[in-house]
Amino acid sequence: MWLSVWGLGWAIFGMAAFALVGRPGWAAACGVLWVVATIDMTMILRHIRQGPHYQPGRDVPPYAPPDGRPPYRPARSRPPYRFPPQHRHP
Repeated sequence: MWLSVWGLGWAIFGMAAFALVGRPGWAAACGVLWVVATIDMTMILRHIRQGPHYQPGRDVPPYAPPDGRPPYRPARSRPPYRFPPQHRHP
């Protein structure tokens, strides 16, 4: 949100400064940036006011595991670690 406030302040300052100097193109560009920063800040404030949303805990999987198996295997049922084959170069 603070980045939006920072951008909003600079956009307003830039639009006023360029309008006073007589650069209407740059003033219009800063005006467009002002509108974008205002919309961005509005969306951020809306999301802040909505509050936290439900987030499932670690015990809730994001989807059903395939084949009805658990998503992991306990350490005792894993095959033993084997080193990769050694390649010998001539």
